[in-house]
Amino acid sequence: MNVGMTKLTYPYITSNPAIANGAPLIEGTRITVRCIAGYYQMGMSVDEILNSLRHLTPSQVHSALAYYFDHQDEIDKQIQEEKNEDYWKQQVMTPSPNKE
Repeated sequence: MNVGMTKLTYPYITSNPAIANGAPLIEGTRITVRCIAGYYQMGMSVDEILNSLRHLTPSQVHSALAYYFDHQDEIDKQIQEEKNEDYWKQQVMTPSPNKE
């Protein structure tokens, strides 16, 4: 039996290079999956996340969490980098390729 790899799709999750550097986000918003994952890691339930981000639907939050769990290592690394003060100091000190 030949089982091919299927690409998973996540309803409500998209990315746009012009928003959050192309990070996965909830479609129609600027809320990243990383943001939802951060709330979840802080111990917030889906209901608490929805209470904080009232413009989101339960389906959007669950889709973001599904994406997070399927890409957990990558997103956890990004969250750790965001918490790393030395990382951000280095980002500020590195000239942007768009600036002369």
